Amino acid sequence: MNLYEHTIVARQDTSPSQIKQLTEKYSKIVEKNDGEIVKTEEWGLLNLSYIIKKNRKGSFIHFKIKGPGKIIDELEKNESIDKNLLRYMTVKVKKFDLEANYFSKKEEYEKKDYKKN
Repeated sequence: MNLYEHTIVARQDTSPSQIKQLTEKYSKIVEKNDGEIVKTEEWGLLNLSYIIKKNRKGSFIHFKIKGPGKIIDELEKNESIDKNLLRYMTVKVKKFDLEANYFSKKEEYEKKDYKKN
C-alpha cells in the first residue's frame, strides 16, 4: 500500500456545506477504489500566494490516503473537471505525521500538552 498526502483548494466563495460535500465526494472516490482515508483536515480559508482564477483566498482540505496508485489517477481526473476547485496536489510519503496539526489556532495549540510546565 502506498501512502499519499492530498490537498485540494476550493474557491473562496465556497460555503461550508459545499466544503463538506467536496470532502464526502472525494472520500467516496477513494473508498470506491480500494483506498482508505486515514485522516481529513480542513485548514480553512487561507490567503493564496498569488491570484488564481480571480481568487485571492482559498479553502484548503487535506487528506491522508492509504491505497494503490490508481486512486490518485481517479481523484485527479475528477478534480480537473470540478469548477469549485482552484488547485490540487498529491505527494507520496513514506509515513504519516498524524500528531502535528500545523494549521490549528494558537489557543488550541496551547490547550494541549505542548507547553512545558
